[in-house]
Amino acid sequence: MKKRIGSYPRVRIEGSGRVVVSQAGGVLLVETVRKAGLDTAISTALTPWRKARAVHDPGKILLDVALAVALGGDCLADVAMLRAEPAVFGPAASDPTVSRLIDTLAAAGPKALTAIRAARAEARQQVWRLADREAPDAGGTVTVDLDGVLVIAHSDKEDAAPTWKRTYGHHPLMGFVDHGQGGTGEPVTALLRPGNAGSNTAADHITATQLALAQLPKKYRRGRRTLIRTDSAGGTHDFVAWLAQRGRWLSYSVGLVITEQVHQHVLKVPASAWTPAVETDGEIRDGAWVAELTGDVLTGWPKGMRLIVRKERPHPGAQLRLTDADGMRLTCFATNTSGRPIAELELRHRLRARAEDRIRNARATGLRNMPLHRTAQNRIWLEIVQIALDLLAWMPMLALTGKARLWEPRRLRLRLFTTAGQLVTTGRRQILRLARHWPWTGHITAALERLIQLPDPG
Repeated sequence: MKKRIGSYPRVRIEGSGRVVVSQAGGVLLVETVRKAGLDTAISTALTPWRKARAVHDPGKILLDVALAVALGGDCLADVAMLRAEPAVFGPAASDPTVSRLIDTLAAAGPKALTAIRAARAEARQQVWRLADREAPDAGGTVTVDLDGVLVIAHSDKEDAAPTWKRTYGHHPLMGFVDHGQGGTGEPVTALLRPGNAGSNTAADHITATQLALAQLPKKYRRGRRTLIRTDSAGGTHDFVAWLAQRGRWLSYSVGLVITEQVHQHVLKVPASAWTPAVETDGEIRDGAWVAELTGDVLTGWPKGMRLIVRKERPHPGAQLRLTDADGMRLTCFATNTSGRPIAELELRHRLRARAEDRIRNARATGLRNMPLHRTAQNRIWLEIVQIALDLLAWMPMLALTGKARLWEPRRLRLRLFTTAGQLVTTGRRQILRLARHWPWTGHITAALERLIQLPDPG
């Protein structure tokens, strides 16, 4: 009888390997940066902050930190992952150099933020042009979802405060472009706010929307082709009036709180006025109906606004609220879209729930906490997080196909980015060989081939 020695083989470890490359799958992100023209755009934008005879370019430093965050890092020091692999990521700056750049950009305030955002908008336009039919505006419209995020602070950082969930930290307001069912979403705004910032502050929603619109191609910065979608936090008179202002004419779909006036109107809706809600496949949604409210309930709101309410049987175990009626859970939203059935509009608004997936991905990509102490520094960090999320959305959109396009950051890292490779020098060329037995090597090589075939910017 053989003695059992365990379920896993014993492997001897030596730290003398010289040709093995970790995070070899990161070449997908590097090539995405190149095809988007993001490296050139950020380098040009940050030229005013490059010191004479500096060894490292500020744009490259910022992009290196963003790449480290995209690969799973959550602090500035994680740029060491890239520094250890110069054959893939090029020379990376030291930790003190990175920290000095962040301090310099933080001291510059809005000027530096504007420069970084302009570079991101330029690269976004290039990526959408390359994506063509896979771009989020392929249907001629763009949907931007706004939502708040609670970021816990584990130390006393500037502007950290108690939150409405009885935690302590910050309350950024973020916006994401919805890629629909065929992809993920990319961030277009991140407004850093104290933890006690109000959820339904109209001024913050207006500022966040302005920042989001500036990230879109010019033809989408006004007009009905751009839809702004929020939960009930955005359902304020000032914000809706700003969206519908003459000359701006944005489409909107914003949640509203069920007030007593709305509740009374719902009770008066006849049974014949309720229409069955629908699912994304066109089938009827079981136990859910929608109706449109009219009359004095619209008094004080902008002209052309439609008020649509949904009633639905609550899920097992869910508690009803005082504003619910007849054992049904009530939700309400407002929109200025005309000429479309209310069931279709309700489905469009319900799909705003995809923003929760974007927030979960953001938490897994540098937004778990604010790693720096001062607010000005953390504003720069938020821009770095957005660049990382941009790359994690652009790379699948340009290079992956099928279900792989829907992989979230955690899965991309596990299956693609953490792949190891062997660096071979042949003549004057360096070749990165990936393990043949790795199940997703084919995904990496095929994706890289698609990226290489795309035209270079300019």
